[in-house]
Amino acid sequence: MTSTPGLFDQGEAVLADVHDTVAVDLATRPLADRLRPSTLDEFCGQSHLLGEGSSLRMALEQDRLHSMVFWGPPGTGKTTLARMIATHCDAHFMSLSAVLSGVKDIRESVAKARDLRERTGRRSVLFVDEVHRFNKGQQDAFLPHIEDGTLHFVGATTENPSFELNNALLSRVRVYVLRSLETDDLRRIIDRALDDERRGLGGNVAMSEPDRDTLAALADGDARQTLVLLELAASCAREQEGQRVIDEAVLREVTRDSLRRFDKGGDAFYDQISALHKCMRGSDPDAALYWYCRMLDGGCDPLYIARRVLRFASEDIGNADPRAAELAVYAWQSYERLGSPEGDLAIAHAIVFASVAAKSNAVYNAFKRARQFVSEHGSDPVPMHLRNAPTSLMKDLGHGDGYRYAHDEADGFAAGANYFPESLDAPVFYEPVSRGLEIRIAERLADLRARNAAANKSG
Repeated sequence: MTSTPGLFDQGEAVLADVHDTVAVDLATRPLADRLRPSTLDEFCGQSHLLGEGSSLRMALEQDRLHSMVFWGPPGTGKTTLARMIATHCDAHFMSLSAVLSGVKDIRESVAKARDLRERTGRRSVLFVDEVHRFNKGQQDAFLPHIEDGTLHFVGATTENPSFELNNALLSRVRVYVLRSLETDDLRRIIDRALDDERRGLGGNVAMSEPDRDTLAALADGDARQTLVLLELAASCAREQEGQRVIDEAVLREVTRDSLRRFDKGGDAFYDQISALHKCMRGSDPDAALYWYCRMLDGGCDPLYIARRVLRFASEDIGNADPRAAELAVYAWQSYERLGSPEGDLAIAHAIVFASVAAKSNAVYNAFKRARQFVSEHGSDPVPMHLRNAPTSLMKDLGHGDGYRYAHDEADGFAAGANYFPESLDAPVFYEPVSRGLEIRIAERLADLRARNAAANKSG
């Protein structure tokens, strides 16, 4: 005869069922989700935000919950940190994706937060992923509810908030910048995934220390990508003495098509092209080649880089060495004809030459001064001696009278001739620098200007 289980036995049975349910649930979730840290101490990276004495950590320790925006690359822990903040402050956590949600969803979340506050006094955290995808009207919908404390807003974005978020919203939140994770941070995540038998890979996956270091380096500062690659490698691991082994061959296979972080049109894109420009301007060919290869490694279109090198040759080298522009055009055309990888080398030639060439932005500055001057002055008429005279009527009206044909003058230069409107004092826009070919140009221009001054003085 089977006895009826007592209360203690029933409790054990219930706990066993719960444990089995949790185990099944964990087994069906991706590794990156299973291993999501639940406490601040488990969180890897962002020590500038969460380290002892940091403003965010102090605010959380003092239970001063506030609205904020996390700005950083993918895989740096924005979503995880938002969840942890809500848990740490005992606040109700709600989540929206700006890709899938609209104003209706925002209103529903606000209603839930208001109802919870009125019934229980409990605070709510509304996490909005990819918040930069919301338009101005959708962003404005949060403002009154942030102000009256109905909810604490936590947004996450990979884009620069200065450009993508309304000033009204920015004025009501604190922006925290998250950085790419260090290799040591990623190593700790890999070790935890391999060692944690409940949330990780079960403890039956082996991976050597050097291979762990390699994976951490290849993940490019992205914790999520680290765990995705590790989980894929575990599924491809070979059996050896009752253990699954992730070796160099498996790692090479799963990371073969992985690209570095590079988001065309995003901050990483513009930061890297900015770095390339500044290296060429700073005459450092090695650093310029490094950033060029970083962009190629990230999947940037080489033709875009070729166009930027041509622009650089015009703006930053100019007349100091006109060959730079010629070589940039050659590199552009070479890539169009050859493609990668041969055409990549032609662009590298142009980048190295531009880096070591003499630099001058004299024409660039002169052009800006001339544009500014024209915008500030009226439409003065063309002097009569400079006007075109293709017909007898125009000649009778005096068009072209007094024009001095430079080729008929001594040294091919009409000293004292004026080419500006008569109402203007001739301004000086172009001031060559004492570098490269512009040294000779400056000498020639100084002589011509002196001869003009002497001719005008003598009348």
